[in-house]
Amino acid sequence: MTTQYLRLDAIRKSFGDFQALQDIHLSIEKGEFICFLGPSGCGKTTLLRIIAGLETQTAGAIIQSGRDISRLPPAERDYGIVFQSYALFPNLTVTANVAYGLVNRRVARRAIAERVEELLKLVGLPGSGPKFPAQLSGGQQQRVALARALATKPGLLLLDEPLSALDALERVRLRAEIRSLQNKLGVTTVMVTHDQEEALSVADRIVVMNQGVIEQVGTPMQVYRDPATPFVADFVGKINVLPGRLQPGRSVHIGQVRFVCELDVDAARDVKVYLRPEDLLARPIAPGDSNVFHAEIEKIEFLGAYCHVSVRSACIGPQLLTVYLSLNFLAEQGLAVGSRLPLRVMPERMRFF
Repeated sequence: MTTQYLRLDAIRKSFGDFQALQDIHLSIEKGEFICFLGPSGCGKTTLLRIIAGLETQTAGAIIQSGRDISRLPPAERDYGIVFQSYALFPNLTVTANVAYGLVNRRVARRAIAERVEELLKLVGLPGSGPKFPAQLSGGQQQRVALARALATKPGLLLLDEPLSALDALERVRLRAEIRSLQNKLGVTTVMVTHDQEEALSVADRIVVMNQGVIEQVGTPMQVYRDPATPFVADFVGKINVLPGRLQPGRSVHIGQVRFVCELDVDAARDVKVYLRPEDLLARPIAPGDSNVFHAEIEKIEFLGAYCHVSVRSACIGPQLLTVYLSLNFLAEQGLAVGSRLPLRVMPERMRFF
């Protein structure tokens, strides 16, 4: 049984004539890991700051654990926050940084020492207490910031693009550690990110935002496999977009080729057909298979174990299509730029807008 922990009711935020947020409605369950995902300027950070009380909404209400916190100052709200820039006190030791919120609450000195030691072990930095922030790497500083945010045992953890200042390898490592820590503690977490891979890998649900509105809320699989709008399809992951014409009888014409699809219509209509690169299969293709067309390889982008392969098919149209092919498959089939290969479209993976 799930329990609603945080509810946003009709949140709006205006900066003069500019509408930064428009009627945001969202419910978050206790213990959920939620990601606000969207491009720069979409309103995700503004929404996080409103939850934290660092911005005041123009209209709407915020209910946390049954309490209306809409107009409470930050100090009276139950959350810990981690910023992109770490925001550690450079003149304080790691111990003093982590203990900062506990000291302000006049917690006993011994209890503070025990809590700090516990948290530094939890974030993988035992023995780092006497050091200063400048003596730590970026990833270590962000771990200290995370420990500080958790020190007071908040009911809500807010993460404002906490990984964007780190190098690629450290980002991957720390995001896994944050998710593991969140699972262990069960703290309700809201993270802001513009990184699709980050959101897909850690979130229980993703809130995709664009121009101050929520385009879709769903699990990573739902958002990726069943995008609700063209924006979501285009923003989350790579996508091929082709002009097509839906026909009665579960079929769609793309260029000169008729494909079987799962959507039936009463009358023909023009659509945009959205296909993920992995939904164009190079194998297995058997004689007599439907939804097959031939294409020529124009570019191979090497990415290690697999490649982004750009292909073009005269019978489909002038657009370049992106297909994911493994390095082993390319080698086995002797494929290179200029090679022709058959591709099969998966009917159940076609999306129409």
